[in-house]
Amino acid sequence: MSSLPNTHEVLLRNDHLLDGRVAILGLSDPSVLSQCPSAGLAMTEHAGVFKSMASYTDWQLCFGYDSEGLQTGAFDTVIVFLPKARAELSLRLAMAQFLGRQGASLVMIGEKKEGIAGGSKQFLQAVPDGMKVDSARHCQVWNGTNSQPKDVFALEDYLEWTSLTCAGIEVSVAGLPGVFSEGELDGGTRLLLENLAEKPLTGDKVLDFACGAGVIGTWLQAHRRSEDNEPGVVDGVDVQAQAVACARATYERAGAQGDIYAEDGLAGLKGRWQAVVTNPPFHSGVKTDTSMTEQFIRQVARHLVPGGELRLVANSFLPYEALLQRFIGPVQTLAQDKRFTVYRAFQRLPR
Repeated sequence: MSSLPNTHEVLLRNDHLLDGRVAILGLSDPSVLSQCPSAGLAMTEHAGVFKSMASYTDWQLCFGYDSEGLQTGAFDTVIVFLPKARAELSLRLAMAQFLGRQGASLVMIGEKKEGIAGGSKQFLQAVPDGMKVDSARHCQVWNGTNSQPKDVFALEDYLEWTSLTCAGIEVSVAGLPGVFSEGELDGGTRLLLENLAEKPLTGDKVLDFACGAGVIGTWLQAHRRSEDNEPGVVDGVDVQAQAVACARATYERAGAQGDIYAEDGLAGLKGRWQAVVTNPPFHSGVKTDTSMTEQFIRQVARHLVPGGELRLVANSFLPYEALLQRFIGPVQTLAQDKRFTVYRAFQRLPR
């Protein structure tokens, strides 16, 4: 049985802080819930973690920040785990201030390597009397009083819109702290979209894996319309609650067609697509982590129709070409610049 993450171990080490009704924000391992003194609210923005929380029926379970049934001032203690994306901390602290009653205990726990030193400065802005109360397992614990509670907390208040143009096509993209918050198209996605303009996908039913804020699907349909073609349907899937919220908002504003699914990888998806397109993530926090993409490559063939196409962009140093060849079919390099490569692979036809 795997051990708990360091932050969760440190929470249990400080279980004396779990006083009264408790809310835990940013959970990454649900097994910690059974070791808490009493049930309360548990929030994760990771779709896989959320599914694995289902058996904890005595807890109020939340997927991300846009959950029904949240009440202001309902909790005596709110635990905030430091998010991987620093920009997201402002959102998590605001939710904590909303959930905690006046005078509630607010606790932040984070690892040093993931930026707790900088995060503590943000914590002190929201919790002026906060202080470090423990340091263990490469983590710090900060604690203070909810002296600035919030009466309102609505995710849509944090949405920001950015207008982007690529290959002559303009789209408006929703962003949230930690999701498209820089408001710029990354180099890999730009190269992919330029390649899609030059060598369009065939097929009307497309899946955008790790869709983020919905840029690719929205752009793809707008580009098809500009060529007087049917836009088709571009479904999207992402593991993170904020990305799913952004993609749905982006699609709604653009009138784009497709469902946005919250799933950890492809295992929970049913059906097949004529094409799958992706700019997959390769970071987990501060570390390079290709495991999600490698798992995706192993699974994607069963979600492509025979002869269906995968179009993938990745940093050129990542070892994906051999995996594509092995698990999908013949691979071509369609585009390349100093940093990124666009690959195309076709699902092998059954013999």
